[in-house]
Amino acid sequence: MSTTEKLILPQMGCGTWAWGNRLLWGYNESMDNQLQEVFNFCVGNGVTLFDTGDSYGTGKLNGQSEKLLGKFEQEYRGVNKNQICLATKLAAYPWRLTRKSMVSAGKASAQRMGRVDLAQMHWSTANYFPWQEWQLLDGLGDLYEQGLVKAVGLSNYGTKRLKKIHQKFSDRGIPIATLQVQYSLLSTYPVTDLGIKETCDELGIKLIAYSPLCLGILTGKYTNPSTYPKGLRGLLFKRLVPEAKPLLNCIKAIAQYRNKTMAQVAINWCITKGAIPIPGAKNIQQAQENIAAKDWQMNAGEITELDRAAAGIDKPMVQNVFQTR
Repeated sequence: MSTTEKLILPQMGCGTWAWGNRLLWGYNESMDNQLQEVFNFCVGNGVTLFDTGDSYGTGKLNGQSEKLLGKFEQEYRGVNKNQICLATKLAAYPWRLTRKSMVSAGKASAQRMGRVDLAQMHWSTANYFPWQEWQLLDGLGDLYEQGLVKAVGLSNYGTKRLKKIHQKFSDRGIPIATLQVQYSLLSTYPVTDLGIKETCDELGIKLIAYSPLCLGILTGKYTNPSTYPKGLRGLLFKRLVPEAKPLLNCIKAIAQYRNKTMAQVAINWCITKGAIPIPGAKNIQQAQENIAAKDWQMNAGEITELDRAAAGIDKPMVQNVFQTR
């Protein structure tokens, strides 16, 4: 059995999750037990893919997200234990300049998590330091060839760059398992403009949609400016929420007709598009709501209405600054 065949990734619609920097927003040690319960509940209900990154947590919390995820996996004793896939993204920090530095990063993540099943390049440096990117990609491949990870993936890559990387890895006999992009009803650019889904299908890569609820905007909970978050995110919401009103109304109408929540409609839309959505959950209620999004499917008419509403937004969610074409 090859290294990649050992990797267990859920099929579309079977339940996937992200366990990223949400662990650290307002994090304190008293949350550990609650988060362990959420983890246990998710795995027990078929959610087996957990995604984080070595950049999630700095200062005193350095590597904390990976440490917590590893702790939760090690303490879990229920069903689907052998199906758990621990994924992390390795940052292209400016001080990581060689392939050996990427291997060292992967080993450090594995030490914090207990193991790494899927190691991903967090972002591309092609737009500002392409020499560094090739070195780090070589190191990512080394992690796979040395058996330190079961599979490798990418994040924030567009079609043109993905094809170049795919060819480079193919020359080494290394398959790319996954690609993460920012994808939601408020961020369709990677698919509608770059055609990334078709490319992934062509190359046998699974597309992962991060931020499928667009910072929570698609849940409908931000109904007026008084509910917006503070700081720079609040400024973004002041522009984006009013712009998204027709789309939010469409989501709400479908949710009411289907007796679902708006979040479930937004997540289900990602699933119907053939992507693996990875929303976060900080409590059991959120986990229950998100998991239920996979147990039904919108019809073609509803999908068309959502697509039309999404396409009508003049200024959608800003793209990740590291997203390549």
